[in-house]
Amino acid sequence: MKFADIKDLKYAELHKQVAELKDQLFELKMKHSLGQLSNTDQIRRIRRNIARYRTAMTANKA
Repeated sequence: MKFADIKDLKYAELHKQVAELKDQLFELKMKHSLGQLSNTDQIRRIRRNIARYRTAMTANKA
């Protein structure tokens, strides 16, 4: 997801998305530790999406 797509969302929506992404990240990390994750790039993409949402949250606060 691109930053331009999420920059206009409301703070509450951004916060909800970050929580969902954190849950997904936890599940992916668990699968990775158990050797069940075939595409480890998913972890990287989720982490970057969390950073994008947090950046948008900071921009919306100001």
